[in-house]
Amino acid sequence: MKIISWNVNGIRAIAKKSFFTEIDRMSPDILCLQETKAQDHQVAEAIGMLDGYQLYSCSAERPGYSGTATLTKVKPLAVTKGIGIGEHDTEGRVLCLEFEKYFLVNVYVPNSGSELLRLGYRQNWDKALFDYLKSLEKTKPVIVCGDLNVAHKPIDLARPKDNYNKNAGYMQEEIDGMDRFTSGGFADTFRVLYPDVKDRYSWWSFRAGARSKNIGWRIDYFLVSELFLPSVRDAFILEEVTGSDHCPVGIEIS
Repeated sequence: MKIISWNVNGIRAIAKKSFFTEIDRMSPDILCLQETKAQDHQVAEAIGMLDGYQLYSCSAERPGYSGTATLTKVKPLAVTKGIGIGEHDTEGRVLCLEFEKYFLVNVYVPNSGSELLRLGYRQNWDKALFDYLKSLEKTKPVIVCGDLNVAHKPIDLARPKDNYNKNAGYMQEEIDGMDRFTSGGFADTFRVLYPDVKDRYSWWSFRAGARSKNIGWRIDYFLVSELFLPSVRDAFILEEVTGSDHCPVGIEIS
C-alpha cells in the first residue's frame, strides 16, 4: 500500500494545474493533503471527481485558511476531526482515519510565523498533538503524516547555520517538539531508512529561485509508531512533482 502526503498550498489553485495528472501517475492508495485553504464543500467541488477515492476533509472556521483532506481507496472504520481541544480545533489541522491495523493521522502543524508570534502557541500545540497521538497508540499503532513545519536536524535544510534560532521552522523550541516525537516512540521513516542522505527536501521558498537551486527544507514527514516500523517497506520524497511550494512525500507499507 502506498500512502502519500502533500501540502498543496490551496486545493482550488492546484486543481487548475497538473494535480489530477500527478495523482494518476503517483497512484496512491491513500492521499493526505494539507493547507487546502477551502471549506469542506469547496474541497469536494475541487477534487471530488477523483475516481475510486472516498474524500474526507477538515476545514478551518476561517475561510480560505489552513485545512486538511484525506482521500482513500480503503474505507476507514472511523473518521475523527481535531484532537478534542477547543483552542486547537478551529483551524482544521488534524484529520484521523482509523483502519484495521493502524490510525492514520493527517496533520498540518501551525507555522510559528515570520516574526515568531505563534512560537509559544506552537509549543503548546506540539505537546497537545504528542499527547493525542500517544492516546491513540494505546489502541493500535499510529501513522502520522503531513507538514510538521520543522526541519529536525542540520541535514534537513540547506542552510542550517543561517536559519538556526532565527527563522520559523528551525527554532530550538520547534526542534525540541520534534525531539519529543522521535524520542517518544515515533520514528521518522525517511531518516530511519536513509540516515545519511543529503539534499533531500520537501519545501522551497518561492523567492530567489530556491527550488531550482535546491535551497530547501525537509519539513514534511511520515512518522510511525516504532512497533509499526517493520511494516514500512520504503519512504520517499517526490521532488519532481510541482504545483505547490511543497512536494509530495510518502511511504509504502506491507
